[in-house]
Amino acid sequence: MHTDTERCVRAVQSKDARFDGVFFTAVRTTRIYCRPSCPARPPKPENMEFHPTAASCQRAGFRACKRCRPDTSPGAPQWNARADAVARAVRLIQDGVVDREGVPGLAVRLGYSTRQIERQLLAELGAGPLALARAQRAQTARVLIETTPLPMAEIAFASGFASIRTFNDTVREVFALAPGELRARVNGSRTAAPAAPGTITVRLPFRAPLNPSNLFGHLAATAVPGVEEWRDGAYRRTLSLPYGHGIVALAPRPDHVLCRISLTDPRDLTHAISRCRRLLDLDADPVAVDDQLRTDPLLAPLVDAAPGRRVPRTVDAAEFAVRAVLGQQVSTAAARTHAARLVTAHGVPVEDPEGGLTHLFPTPEALAGLDPESLALPRSRRTTLLTLVTALADGGLALGPESDWTEARARLLALPGFGPWTTEVIAMRALGDPDAFLPGDLGVRRAAQGLGLPATPAALTARAAHWRPWRAYAVQYLWATDSHPINHLPA
Repeated sequence: MHTDTERCVRAVQSKDARFDGVFFTAVRTTRIYCRPSCPARPPKPENMEFHPTAASCQRAGFRACKRCRPDTSPGAPQWNARADAVARAVRLIQDGVVDREGVPGLAVRLGYSTRQIERQLLAELGAGPLALARAQRAQTARVLIETTPLPMAEIAFASGFASIRTFNDTVREVFALAPGELRARVNGSRTAAPAAPGTITVRLPFRAPLNPSNLFGHLAATAVPGVEEWRDGAYRRTLSLPYGHGIVALAPRPDHVLCRISLTDPRDLTHAISRCRRLLDLDADPVAVDDQLRTDPLLAPLVDAAPGRRVPRTVDAAEFAVRAVLGQQVSTAAARTHAARLVTAHGVPVEDPEGGLTHLFPTPEALAGLDPESLALPRSRRTTLLTLVTALADGGLALGPESDWTEARARLLALPGFGPWTTEVIAMRALGDPDAFLPGDLGVRRAAQGLGLPATPAALTARAAHWRPWRAYAVQYLWATDSHPINHLPA
């Protein structure tokens, strides 16, 4: 996109917010970079240059606009719609892998050399992994400076910086303000009440439109007691994080999702925000998705009636895989009951002063040694569950951001008890494949029949070829024709 100068200029001149995060506009005369929808008067086209990432702008010597705050743009949608090495690298960097394991750790996860990763990222994103991680650290630092009373030294290390000097220099370079000036500037204009002690409140931006009904309805209707709940208009859940654990509350708002995070270690902030964005599919491009699905005349009325549906995903791929097995051929209520028993028996207890959350979901390592006779499941389902958690625990099956979707599918199908439905629902919600499809799902077949679409899996798959690469979103529109609680925002 950023190489199409004419299209980028049109987007900037029309202040089109759909392109926020897709590319960034750098102004040669002011040495400032902005999001396309910046409210300031657009610069002359001859003074513009376009970059694929904020890191690329910073690498070229531009600083962030104080008015449109380009570092708060939604993420570029292509990184969650692709499974190649560059997209997987971006997802891992967003998860903070470079801060924790360095570029060599990133390369090992992807199966490439550090030189190959550097070259591929530089060619496509205009910045290498260190520059991308640096831009993300700067954004995390700004959030902590503006939303918490933490001392600057603590913020520096919580953001992933190796030294206070590097932290100070980076903040000055990116935002043209010293850390103290940045905090004073925000405090001087703040009118809202401060967050509770130990809680960080951030706004999660998205590309409009966003339909919260099926998104939050699905999460609330399938919530595992003790791990998830719907309370006071927000979806709340516990998070297992690299340095500790946390509790997050996510509430839909007209132009953002309000996110309140309580962490045992502030170094987990970047990772927690990345997981929340992935959970709610906030980096999607709903206009592109809906325009493609509208080309089918039988789907078009569903899209027009409630545009902007997202795919409810997960904060932990391994957790969702376990829950998918527990949900095989049983009702939503029964799946919640089975999961709650595992949580009570094997989950790590946590304290939640503001609600009813009690545990972290058990890790595969914690479940690998459980007694199969303690599971109130059919014998074949026990075998499936134990085989899955063993494969996840010993590294034989990887379902993280670095996963190759095709390889992960093949490994899942090789496990006993895994058929197309379980594999595809994991691909849709855990791996994040936007083209995952469930032609054999009862709800999808019932909706297809009601709309006049082919009802048999083979015929529906052939028809769905026109919906690619967004078949996972088509599933959401088909599911929404039912009156099931997953399709309704809780009261």
